[in-house]
Amino acid sequence: MVELTEKTLSSFKRWMSNERKSQLTVRQYSFFASLFIDFIKKEIKEINEEDIERFKQFLVVEKKYSKSSQYLCIKALRLLYKSYHIQPPYNLTSPKRPRSVPKYLTEHETSRLLSLASRNPKTLAIISTLAYTGLRVSELCSLNIEDVDLEEKVMRVRHGKGDKDRIVIMSDECADSIEKYMKFRVMIRTNSEALFLSRKTSRYDPTSIQRLVKKVAKESGVIKNVTPHVLRHTFATSIMRNGANLRFIQEILGHSSISTTQIYVHLDDGAMRQMYQKHKPVYRSR
Repeated sequence: MVELTEKTLSSFKRWMSNERKSQLTVRQYSFFASLFIDFIKKEIKEINEEDIERFKQFLVVEKKYSKSSQYLCIKALRLLYKSYHIQPPYNLTSPKRPRSVPKYLTEHETSRLLSLASRNPKTLAIISTLAYTGLRVSELCSLNIEDVDLEEKVMRVRHGKGDKDRIVIMSDECADSIEKYMKFRVMIRTNSEALFLSRKTSRYDPTSIQRLVKKVAKESGVIKNVTPHVLRHTFATSIMRNGANLRFIQEILGHSSISTTQIYVHLDDGAMRQMYQKHKPVYRSR
């Protein structure tokens, strides 16, 4: 059984890499595939509808996965079947994810984060990049020195989600923080082309950046659970409130579908308040 799991995972990882999936996706999907194969204990082509139902029940009852986690797991398994060119059982379907309102920081909270981060040039450059560009954490980790043009104040995101390249504009604050960090970065002896280097002079992984962001948030006194994705939501919410239209936000965030971007419409409570004041019902006695 161990050999079966290792063989399946090895093949799946190789296929995902060839399909240019991100390191984070490869790691997450490999975990779900391992969970699946260890539970079913069969070759992919031998798995039937009853096996699928047992596994889905296992995710809910024993693993106590949320609908979002179930959705991600099933998505990984459908990709696993695709890698073997096998049609998955008809019931390999996931529950609809709850459409929750994204979590984000207020301007004051973000300012406190940046202020605390300013004690260290690299930390400030990382937090500024997340807060002022809305990059995904995987995209930040993948940045190379050559991807940043400080003169034009743009970043080139290569092989973003969906294997798409895009140009991201930097604010003056973000560009300044990276320029200050680069004075230290160019002095580091390494063969790595990565823009941001860990203490081991190697490219950061998403988990390390998540820990860094949480540490800065805690030290700055922000009580919310702050992650790189929360900073991405904060960026999107801020530019929406400042008048950016959905199409622009879709492009700068790298969303493949405008429906993904529309979640930010519901966060513009300032505009909602103005509209309410203008159109609210008026009840008068005769």
